[in-house]
Amino acid sequence: MSTVNALMIGTGEYTTGYVHEKASASDKSAGVIALSLFDLRRLGKVDRLAMVGTNGTKFPGIRQHFKQQIADVYSDMDIRFDSFPEDNVSSDPKSYLRALDAMSAGDFVTIFTPDDMHCQIALAAIERGLHVLVTKPPVKTLEEHRSLVEAACKNNVLVAVEVHKRWDPMYADARDRISKMGDFSFFHSYMSQPKKQLDTFKRWAGKSSDISYYLNSHHVDFHAWSIQGKARPVRVVGMGSTGVACNVPYQIDTEDTITLTVQWENIASGNLGTAVYTASWIAPTSDVHSQQRFFYMGQNGEVIIDQAHRGYSVATDANGYAAANPLFMKYTPSADGYFAGQNGYGYRSISAFVDAVQSIQSGEATPVDFDGKLATIGTTQVMTAILEAGRRSLDNGGRACEIIYEGGEQPVSLEII
Repeated sequence: MSTVNALMIGTGEYTTGYVHEKASASDKSAGVIALSLFDLRRLGKVDRLAMVGTNGTKFPGIRQHFKQQIADVYSDMDIRFDSFPEDNVSSDPKSYLRALDAMSAGDFVTIFTPDDMHCQIALAAIERGLHVLVTKPPVKTLEEHRSLVEAACKNNVLVAVEVHKRWDPMYADARDRISKMGDFSFFHSYMSQPKKQLDTFKRWAGKSSDISYYLNSHHVDFHAWSIQGKARPVRVVGMGSTGVACNVPYQIDTEDTITLTVQWENIASGNLGTAVYTASWIAPTSDVHSQQRFFYMGQNGEVIIDQAHRGYSVATDANGYAAANPLFMKYTPSADGYFAGQNGYGYRSISAFVDAVQSIQSGEATPVDFDGKLATIGTTQVMTAILEAGRRSLDNGGRACEIIYEGGEQPVSLEII
């Protein structure tokens, strides 16, 4: 099968692991996207790689960072990539357009930028015949989401959302078990990151997005995926907590914690279920970078997962005590010095998309063949509807926001009631 070319759009923590001119202090100091694509190139699946940001003066530091965090750590890792804009250009918000024009139809792009940029970048890529993997949330409004669905269909390209929780073996098993637990009754999830993320994300936090879009999207998508076709959300109320982000040293006008309460309706029976999704970025520093857990109750069973604690802890003089999670990204090299994280669910969510693009390129599959296999843009509209409805509710003093359908499973509009 032939190799494919890729453009990484966005140079932040998840793509590069490079934050504020140094390696991130989070659990992603080597990044996720670039590292995975470098390894997929080593494995013969990817060929040319490019990266685009708005500030070209960051690229010398990123290249040195990749040398220290990747090339010096793993054997046979080629870290070369083309970059846009040039290294001497400090600001070019439209550089992604030149980068897209440098790709060919059938190549793919990854989009890991502030949330309010996703839609316009994705549309520009789709119109050029490029396949797209966009981070969650894919867009901020249902209207934008529906525009991407239409564009992807018109241009016959694969557009998918990078929601790596679907590739976590425990979450995937839970989803399969949930399908046999009857009508949905109750779901509660919690996800947090430490206060230092307010500094990492200070350029966009509270401006282009909020903590619900950023973190609640994980479990909103997982829950919607688990009961897809069986239940649908009909009403959302959003509530927020404040007091930390808005004060010194952060001084960011945004909520600290957001909780969405969602009324779901089981389609066949009409029975109602309730979901509560909570996300925060003011957690204290603890044994994990991100607390992640959920409780699911069906009418015939229940599931509990504490994703952050799986009975594996590590303590060193250099880094102290931590609960380790190599199931997401295994950064420790193999005994012979090679990157060995191919089974991590952070890696698999990328490699599965690359495999899909290869299959489409070779004529073995079409984009619609992946609607039941990947989080395609056409099958993830419920996630966006819930997140936007939550934001609308917050902006309207906690009034409920209704999700409107017109006979099908996919939402068509939202209305404050």
